[in-house]
Amino acid sequence: MNYNDILIIGGGIIGVSAAYALAREGVSVTLIEKGELCTGSSHGNAGMVCPCHSTPIPGPGVLWQGIKWMTNPESPFYIRPRYDPEFFAWLLKFRQYCNETAYHRAIPPLREMQRASLPLYQEWIARENLACDFEKVGGLELFLTHEKHEAGRHHVDEMRAFGLDMEWLDRDATHALEPAARPEVIGGIHYKEDAHVNPAKFVHGLAEVAQRLGAQIVTKAQVLGFTREGTQIKTVRTSKGTFQPQQVVLAAGAWTPLLAQGLGIELPLQAAKGYSVTMNRPPISPRIPLHLAEARMAVTPMGALLRYAGTLELSGISTTINERRVDAIRRGAARYLVDSTPREEIEVWSGMRPVAPDGLPYIGRSRKVSNLIVATGHAMLGVSMGPVTGKVVSELVRDVAPSVELGAFGVERFQ
Repeated sequence: MNYNDILIIGGGIIGVSAAYALAREGVSVTLIEKGELCTGSSHGNAGMVCPCHSTPIPGPGVLWQGIKWMTNPESPFYIRPRYDPEFFAWLLKFRQYCNETAYHRAIPPLREMQRASLPLYQEWIARENLACDFEKVGGLELFLTHEKHEAGRHHVDEMRAFGLDMEWLDRDATHALEPAARPEVIGGIHYKEDAHVNPAKFVHGLAEVAQRLGAQIVTKAQVLGFTREGTQIKTVRTSKGTFQPQQVVLAAGAWTPLLAQGLGIELPLQAAKGYSVTMNRPPISPRIPLHLAEARMAVTPMGALLRYAGTLELSGISTTINERRVDAIRRGAARYLVDSTPREEIEVWSGMRPVAPDGLPYIGRSRKVSNLIVATGHAMLGVSMGPVTGKVVSELVRDVAPSVELGAFGVERFQ
């Protein structure tokens, strides 16, 4: 039997950030991961820390667009038809948030989480001397069509009303900011608050520091079940032994609902697959992270590497790589970048991003299980909100008032 103060389930950026924040406070913490550390959605994503993108996935017209794209498996937002009662129930909830009122209501809490996370990146990286290609140089969205560019002007006005620092750019200003853009690019949006990082380097580096501070990390430890006494978890049985923690943090990403069910908690969450292609950085490379508007994908420079990332595929939990979707990402980048000639690729990757029906994460204590804290459902903003989520988990564990407002992120808000 392993006796621990805190047991964290999940070895992605959320779990590792929580382990680090707790270890810094001198708390005895063990993190368990069913595979290797940082092999899920924290590994191969676009690596953007993006307060200017404080918008949820559901919004006006989003579900209808996804339905229209169901016949196109290369579309940026793809819903794979399948018979799954839980997925149907999730879609019905998702539909309720595809409106302007819900969309606008979600922006402030996402904005505050990301704005709180960015200085933590800077603080932790500087303090621990982490080599993770972090840069705060903003971001740039590129447009090929006048229709999208004009819609972008409206989006800038809308987001400025929420206090976000961004600027709509004409053709000349866009090309001056990013010379790697093709002549066909007609304009852009400059996201001035944003930063980027190599997410895998950050997570592995932070995990090493957490271990030096006393945290234990156990990989290839599959959770087999829980035992409870009243409203508390007493033991967690795993393939590497049984743990008896005082408190449990559930941060297992898209796999969290399966574990939560074992505790009698229904957590509406769907896995949204994303893809990326990572290569050596070409001679003419983007200087700052790019959002490619019509292609709905991202391009991120990461030190000596360049990463194309994109797609949102609601197809259930499966990390199978669909080459058609990967090819669509490659072709999408070629429409915007001067130097997009084929070169040796280092990695083609897919990962599962956990998405709640309202597009907001679940962060907080469970009302049903008193010694359980849930931290998951960050959708496409897991890297952006990782450090602040870890800090908040540490505060909840230590019974300290959270440094950000958590009212919108209630664990049982759909029950």
